[in-house]
Amino acid sequence: MQRIITLLAILALNYVVNAQSSSEKKAIKNTIETFFEGLHKGDSTLVSSTLHPSIKMQTTFTDKGGEKKLITETKEKVLISIASKKSTDTYLEKLLSYDIKIDGNLASVWTPYEFYYNGNFSHCGANSFQLFNNNGKWEIIYIVDMRRRDNCEALKAKK
Repeated sequence: MQRIITLLAILALNYVVNAQSSSEKKAIKNTIETFFEGLHKGDSTLVSSTLHPSIKMQTTFTDKGGEKKLITETKEKVLISIASKKSTDTYLEKLLSYDIKIDGNLASVWTPYEFYYNGNFSHCGANSFQLFNNNGKWEIIYIVDMRRRDNCEALKAKK
């Protein structure tokens, strides 16, 4: 009888932990989706609502000469760029999947993507987000994205 009670207690605890994890993952995914909703709309206020005040933002790519580059942007410059988007321009960053890892108040999210500018494929790559649970609100504290124009599924589909 003791074994059955222990097994039921373990199963109940596992259920509660999984439910909490699922809820946290949903909140984290919502933060990232809100970030991209703002990017697509050119709404810097919406994007800013997802960012921690001390966020670090970087981009990495290989230039035409084959040299690997890492560029760091300020939060202000990124937000100004988003706010300056022409209303006639369309951005679509199509996230292909989410890989979310959580430990306490820290989350890491990997999102491969394809980027389309005015309906045309531009580039692909991956984003790496680090988020902080700021007393109940998940905020992005670090973003680095990788950009490339080769070995992209969108290009393979055209051939």
